Amino acid sequence: MKCCGLITTQKEPVPLKSIEVELEVKDHVATVVSTLNYQNQEDKPLEAVFVFPLPGDAAVCHFSAKIGQTQIVAEVKEKQQAREDYDDALSSGQQAFLLEESEQSPDIFTLSVGSLPPGESASIRLEYITELAVQADDGLRFSLPAVLNPRYKPQGSGGTEAATVQVTSVPASQIPYSLSFSARVSSPRPVSKVESNCSLDPLQYLNKEQTQATVKLAGGHKFDRDVELLIYYKDAHQPTAVVEAGQASAKPGSLMGDPVVMLSLYPEFPESAMSSLSSCGEFVFLMDRSGSMGCSTSHSKPEETRIGSARDTLLLLLKSLPMGCYFNVYSFGSSYQHIFPKSVEYSDQTLEEAVKKVEEMTADLGGTEILQPLKHIYNQPCIPKQPRQLFVFTDGEVSNTKEVINLVKKNSGSHRCFSFGIGEGASSALINGLAKKGRGHAQFITGADRMQTKVMQSLRFALQPAVVDISIKWDLPKQVSATVLSPPITTLFQGQRSLVYAQLTGKSSEGAQGSVTVNYKLAGQPSKTQLHFSLKPAEDTGLTVHRLGARVLIRSLEMEEREDRGEKGEAVKEKVVELSVKSGVSSSFTAFIAVNKSDGKPIEGPLIHRNVPTPIMRCDMFANCASNSATKSLAKIKKKGRFVPLCGSIQPMSFSACLIPPMSFSACSFSSDSLDMTLDQPTLLKKSSNFERFEANEHKLPRRDPFLQLVSLQKASGCWLLDPALAAALGKTSEELDQSKPASVKEEVWATILALIWLHAFKTDAKEEWELLSLKAASWLRAQKAPCVAECVEAGNALLGCEVKKSMLGL
Repeated sequence: MKCCGLITTQKEPVPLKSIEVELEVKDHVATVVSTLNYQNQEDKPLEAVFVFPLPGDAAVCHFSAKIGQTQIVAEVKEKQQAREDYDDALSSGQQAFLLEESEQSPDIFTLSVGSLPPGESASIRLEYITELAVQADDGLRFSLPAVLNPRYKPQGSGGTEAATVQVTSVPASQIPYSLSFSARVSSPRPVSKVESNCSLDPLQYLNKEQTQATVKLAGGHKFDRDVELLIYYKDAHQPTAVVEAGQASAKPGSLMGDPVVMLSLYPEFPESAMSSLSSCGEFVFLMDRSGSMGCSTSHSKPEETRIGSARDTLLLLLKSLPMGCYFNVYSFGSSYQHIFPKSVEYSDQTLEEAVKKVEEMTADLGGTEILQPLKHIYNQPCIPKQPRQLFVFTDGEVSNTKEVINLVKKNSGSHRCFSFGIGEGASSALINGLAKKGRGHAQFITGADRMQTKVMQSLRFALQPAVVDISIKWDLPKQVSATVLSPPITTLFQGQRSLVYAQLTGKSSEGAQGSVTVNYKLAGQPSKTQLHFSLKPAEDTGLTVHRLGARVLIRSLEMEEREDRGEKGEAVKEKVVELSVKSGVSSSFTAFIAVNKSDGKPIEGPLIHRNVPTPIMRCDMFANCASNSATKSLAKIKKKGRFVPLCGSIQPMSFSACLIPPMSFSACSFSSDSLDMTLDQPTLLKKSSNFERFEANEHKLPRRDPFLQLVSLQKASGCWLLDPALAAALGKTSEELDQSKPASVKEEVWATILALIWLHAFKTDAKEEWELLSLKAASWLRAQKAPCVAECVEAGNALLGCEVKKSMLGL
């Protein structure tokens, strides 16, 4: 066969030539239109299969194909029926197109393009809508996932053929098809800026008010990473309500026939309740130590690994915990470990023991089996008057996403879960699902993000008093009633958005008003947040709000079906299928099917099957993983001639694939049995020069960040000790510290004031990271009732060469 056009590294043609993406953001809702352009450059008809990621909470609402001048719009059908129709069409020689969501994870889709004749082109149009999450710095985050990392399949887990569909993957830098991406942003409030992890052309404003703007990727972009946009509005924390008219052709009284309202609420808590953060709680940290955590966190800093950044962050978290709390640290891979048999009281001794173990953590535990450690944590009895707060760090690549989220939901009454997706390709379905069902908050750490800043915001949320007795009261005209589509609100955090969707049944008069009141208790104090809104439908919203509301309801019903597999579950499944078909929104029980029934001749001949390669983050063990785990594995390779992949590649591959650009490989369903494979001796010898280079650099580790070094020296109570380690972190000698100390001051007081001065003078850009441990230190100092504090601050400024005022230190 003569190869022409796009080919994979295995010399197979790639029928997907390009992807064009148009993003439209209205306030905090995104509509994404992707056009995938296919061309069969072979001499036989083919079937092309493309497995790709989408945001986990996206509502796919349109799927169509254009062949020549023929436009075919897909319809939503029950999944098994859609598959049968697709197979029947192919066997009849008809062109057919099938789009279906994975039954295991809502952020993975399979697109099948069947019976594409020789020389024929086809354009596939895919449209979805999604809400944009608010980040730590108030930016709205949109992510276009390019990277589909391998979803680790736990040992002994079953799965249908559909659940273990083959994914053909190549390194992200070798993807042969191109991407063009443009975005249009509009909001009632001015757009202050748009940032990205990829190069952008300058932001273009479309009006004087700067409420509309366009932006697009700069030329030459390679589809080698997730495209992330951060959109910033002025006065972003304004509550809003959007009422959308129903579909004219739909029956009144149905979801699509009635108006639907989307409420965006930002509760503001009373200052009296927020004046002091909680000093109690059981803090459980669950750290991913699978092989992929040895990968680099970003393209810009290849030397910075995910596990290294997570270790530093965990150190900061441990140092920032309040006295009087309890804590424990778990880590997991193919198996799991914990530092203490059960959560222990926070003290200098337990903190020192935990920090020592954390600093030894490497990405050496194989796969990503998160379910078992979660079960172990939930089986531990809760400590009275110490509310449990669970922090989960993972690069989020598991095949049993729905099972994991279901477990968190079952235990949501006993804890709050804060989740962190690390690196490119982290599963948004897993990370967002853990936080939503665990009444917590999700954060994504990609590109050049500092993990510490985002994680410390979540710790502040965890230290906020728990909001209880949350209820919603509607005040509507007599002839109008509201049916809430969203699950009940179980979590409220200061300054964080809560979205509520509701179907409005009945007719309202012109200019009618409604209001909604959220009542709750915070630190024993009754509070409320109220929003008044017009019942008049907004213009030009299409059916976006209806489809988002339908998506929320579908997800809730799917969760209900998983909890009851009996007759009730079957009834719920039927309800999901009916809602999905009527709203045109995808679900795990339905699929989009389009068949070209034009009067053309049937397509003759056997179909050639082509898997379109998906980008996977390549993790070069020797370039990116200067960790102890890599060193240990190299020793193992030398002694035994065997290879344990450490950096994201759970699937079988040759050893040479880690050292030269890998060929296309299958990367979807794997077990821990595939983690150890024999190499032939010639292959090993060929690579010996790489071992030598690695070993030569093995001991050239970078000096530790002075900030993290200073943090690591703080005691559980909040103070620092006057010792050589502190002097080194401050860039001074022990003699200089001793000679500058005022005579009547205790060593710990002097050391703690010096540490605080250094933080305020030299790390102002990272204040969010050290603010909590600084408050703890200031509290300790006040408790000492030390004399001559002003003299100490003056002496400390002279020693460190800065001008920090005593009032800045919280003293």
